[in-house]
Parts: sequence; structure tokens; C-alpha cells
Amino acid sequence: MEKNYLKFLFGLGLAPFVALSSAQAQDTTKTLNTVVVTATRSPKKLSDIVRVVTVISSAEINQAQGKSLPQLLNNVAGLTFSGANNAPGIATSVFLRGASSGNTLILVDGFPVNNAGSIDGSYDLNAFSVDLIDHIEILKGSGSTLYGSDAVAGVINIITKKAKTQGLTGSLMFTGGSYNTFKEAASVSGKLKNTSLAVNLSNTDSKGFSAATDKTGNDAFKKDGFHQRSASVNLSQNLSEKFILNGNFQASRNTGDLPYGAFAGDNDYTYKNTFVFGGVGAKLILPKGDLNLNISQNTVQNNFTNLPSDNDSTHQVTKNTGRITNAEAVFNYQLNKYLDITSGAAFKYSNTSQYSLYEAAGYAGPPSIIKAGDTPTNIFSAYTSLFFKYDIFHLELGGRYNHHNRYGDKFTYTVNPSVFLADQFKIFGTIASAFKSPSLYQLYSEYGNQKLNPEITTSYEAGFDWEIVKNALSFNTVFFKRNTKDVIYFKNINDFPYGIYENGQLQKDKGFESELKYHANGISASAYYAYVTGKLTNEIGSQSDNLFRRPKNTFGANFSYQLLTGLQFGVNYKYTGNRTDVDFSSASGQALLKHYNLVDLHLEYNATKNLNIFGDLNNVFDTKYVDWLGYNTRGINFVLGARYQFK
Repeated sequence: MEKNYLKFLFGLGLAPFVALSSAQAQDTTKTLNTVVVTATRSPKKLSDIVRVVTVISSAEINQAQGKSLPQLLNNVAGLTFSGANNAPGIATSVFLRGASSGNTLILVDGFPVNNAGSIDGSYDLNAFSVDLIDHIEILKGSGSTLYGSDAVAGVINIITKKAKTQGLTGSLMFTGGSYNTFKEAASVSGKLKNTSLAVNLSNTDSKGFSAATDKTGNDAFKKDGFHQRSASVNLSQNLSEKFILNGNFQASRNTGDLPYGAFAGDNDYTYKNTFVFGGVGAKLILPKGDLNLNISQNTVQNNFTNLPSDNDSTHQVTKNTGRITNAEAVFNYQLNKYLDITSGAAFKYSNTSQYSLYEAAGYAGPPSIIKAGDTPTNIFSAYTSLFFKYDIFHLELGGRYNHHNRYGDKFTYTVNPSVFLADQFKIFGTIASAFKSPSLYQLYSEYGNQKLNPEITTSYEAGFDWEIVKNALSFNTVFFKRNTKDVIYFKNINDFPYGIYENGQLQKDKGFESELKYHANGISASAYYAYVTGKLTNEIGSQSDNLFRRPKNTFGANFSYQLLTGLQFGVNYKYTGNRTDVDFSSASGQALLKHYNLVDLHLEYNATKNLNIFGDLNNVFDTKYVDWLGYNTRGINFVLGARYQFK
């Protein structure tokens, strides 16, 4: 690892000297003046934040209309979306700094949307169509003090499109491409006096390809299609200059086909997944701060049906519904020129109903049932964070009190000091703790264990952020370590149901990320390298490398350039290193998944003031690779599209 890192730093070290002269000539991109809200729960410039925050801008979102949301996020340093290039609609797993999916909190416009009905509480980001999104903020590292139990590894905040100008504007978009994939989208937004409105609709249909790999090499399995209908509505009403009401609603209906499993096709396996989210809020603007009140309801329904056929007697039905209700009050205030405070209280109620039936030749066991109302959990939290800034020294100091109806009182904290030298070089460190309760599935399903303890995590970070050329060229490196006690893992057993969730003794993960960014003279470029490794110590003290489907090494580069007036060219490259996956047919129980390289191209042309034409060529070199053992990935593929804006 050390040799690879030195080579990478040497390569990045040459880049500043190559780009320095042109960067000094024109200072056009004010990246440090970008205002974000996710890191501190209040609007602050990136220059004032001492956490690692990545922003995917609206311009970058517009250039990614040919991608799914997991594919877009898969190009972020330290973020791996395993399965992002599998067949359309197949669920993906987000691994932020190597942590399991349930340890990354997903927000929509600041509202949490994790799924109470899933195995680990994670949310399927295939539910979101990219055209509904304005920009994305990603907080890396523990955010549990400000966001609660699911933000162990970080937070992904998806900010949807909202009205920006007076008067109504609209847009229409059409795309088509490989695998008979077609998408139509329409939006209307604008401000009418004190009312702001944004409505976005989209429809995606794909015939797809066979999700499972046919071992015979004959590609005999049927194609697994995908269909998505999505809508979002955002409303805001200024009742006065200091009091604002807002509401948002998102809904997505995904249907499609599934394989039976790894290396196994199925002609009669289908799914219907519905995602519905609604939130209302009020904001009171104070002389030196604000008070926000928010209530949201998130419901996810997953229905899977596998019907018997002439060649397969399997009858399988799974129906899961997860509901999460959140209520929160957040108070932000500038106490003086040195000190800001963010304080709040939150209540989260989670509930699920689940039905699972499996019948096959020689087996007809009873269904597994979790009834709605039998297993709810709730957690009340109160938290405060102080943000101190004096001269070159910054400090975030925060604590959160959690009361869980099953696990009682838990306390988490954050200590985050930094020093800002010469207005260009920032050194920072973080010590933070997190508390995560078991999911309802881990407690009450047929594999559940009601004796499970919650996970307790302590995270450490240290790094620097160097703005080599003001507002144009920057380089950062962050080292991290994450220790989790009572880590929850799935243990195979010999008797029915052949598995159970257990608490291991300890999970220890560590790694680092380095990233170089350049923005000037019509060029936007970045290069990154990330490393992560981890070990699980189970309940009897045995150690194992358990970061399945998570590469130790990833690196990549993103580049875009304004070739001519109105003509934009972009290229994305990512190397994904060796990983392991579970393989029950192997004596070791594991299989090695080999490394691979992917290159994607993007071309965009503003044909008129209102008409934009774009195209993507993905996996340019038609690389053959495996993300999940027994599942196919996309070969070389393309997307062509057009977007028309009108008033």
C-alpha cells in the first residue's frame, strides 16, 4: 500500500506544476465560496468547514442524465456503489469508506429516507431518477452527532430541483440508448410572488439484459427489464419576510424482472417497489440565525413474486413495508463573531410489516411473518454543536443524547479541531462516536436475534486540505480509522433457518483518500486515490477479512473541457481493485473478483439558447468484469438525448 501511495502522490505532485501557469492566468471558479448545509446543518461556505464534504453541482448533474444515481455517485473518491453497472434496476450497495450500507444516511432535502423494511436499514438509490436532482452534498466521516444513528460513516444529501427565478419555466428531456432504454422527463418551476413551485416527472423503460450469468456461455437466460415512474413536487410559501412554509413530495414506482440468483435465471420472478416520501416544514428567520421545524413520513413497499413454471417448481412471495416518521426542530444562531451554535431535538418512529413464503420441491415451510405494530422502535434525541472560529483556529464540539425505547440511553460526541494557515492550508482532525441500533429485520425476521446489542463506533480522522492556487487548484488527503464494538454480522448455521444475526466483538476499518482538483479556464478536472481495509473479530475471537465486494484500492480521474462555445467534452475513468465475494461452492466460502478499469465519455452541445443535445459512451473499451459473483455487468453502451427549456 505504501509504495502505491507514494507513486500516486508523485503523480499528483507533478500535476500542479503542469497546471500552475494557466491557473494563475484566470481565477474563475469560486469553489470555496460554495455554500453547503449538510456538514453543519446550517448554511456555511466550504472554506469555513473542517469536515470532508464533496459537492456534485447542478452542472455535473446535467452532464450525467445518461447515468443512474448509483453510477454517478460511483465516481466519488472513497465511495463505492457495488452493482452500479449490473442490469438496470438491480439493487446496489453503497460502501462509504468501506462501511456497510446501513451506516450511510440518505437524506432528501435534509430529511432522512432510510428504509425500515430492509435488512440493514439501507435505502435503494435506484428509486431516484437523476433528472429530479439539483445537486448532491456528501459528508464523509461520522455525522451521528448532528444526524443520529444511521450516519456512522457519512451522509448523502440529495437536494431536489426547486424554483429559482420569478415566473414559470419548464423543460422537456428525451433520451434513448443501449438495451432498448428510453427516458422521458418534464419539469415546471418558478416563483409567483411569494409562492415557489417545482414539479418534476420522469418515465424510464428498459428491456435490459440478463442479470444473472449463464455458466454455459450460451447466454440463454431471458432479459430482465426495468420500468420506473418518478415524480417530485416542491412548494414554498413566504408568509412574511421572516416566516416560510415549505413542503416536498417524492414518489417512485419501480417494476421489473429478477434472476433467481447468482448463475440462475428465472422466467417468472418479478418485483414491484414503491417509494413514497413527504415532508412539511417551517422556517423562522431570526436576527442572527433561524429555527426550523420539520416533519416527514417515508414509506417503502417491496413486493417480490416468483411463480412456479414448467421448469421450476419454486413458489416465492416476499412483501415488505417499512415506515419511518421523523419530527425535528433545529435551532441555528450566531452567538458572537467567534461562536455559532446548532441545537435540536428529534423523534424517529420506525415500523415494518413483512411476509415471506418459500415453497419448492421437497420443501414447504411455514411463512415468516412480522405484523405491523408488533415490532416498532422509536428514538428520541437532543443534540448541540458549537462552532468556534478565532483567527487560524476552528473547532466543532458537539454531543447528542439518544433515548431508544429498547436500548435506553446512549450518548455520542464529536470533537473536530482545525488550523487554517496562510488562508490556503488547512490541517484538521476528528474524533467522533456513533450509536446504531439493530434493524427490525435483524431483530425479528426468521434470521433475527432479539438478544442483539446496538453497535457502538468510534471514528478517527486526520488530514489536510491545501489550496495550492486560490480558487483553482487544491489537494487534500484524509486518513481515517473506525472501530465498532458489538458489530452485527450474519452467521451461517447448520440447522433451519441456516443463518442468524450475531454480535461480533469488534470491526476495525482503516484507510485514506487523496484528491487533486483543478477548476479554471473552462477546465474542470480531478484525480483521486482511496484505500480501505477491515477485519471482523467474531464472538469467539476469530478474525476474518469481511469487506465483501469492497475493493482495497480505487483510483480515478474526471475531466471536462469547454472545447468551443456551447460544446462540452468530458471523460471519467475509474480503477476498481481486487475484491472478494461470498461463494458457497468454494471450500473457502469466498471468491476473488479481479480488478478492472472503466472509461466513460460525454459530449454536450448547446444547439440553441433553449436546446441542449448530449451523448454518453460508457465502458468505451468494452471491459469484461464482475461486480457480483454470478451476475452480469454492462458492456460498451451509449445514451443519446436532448433537453429543451422554455418559458
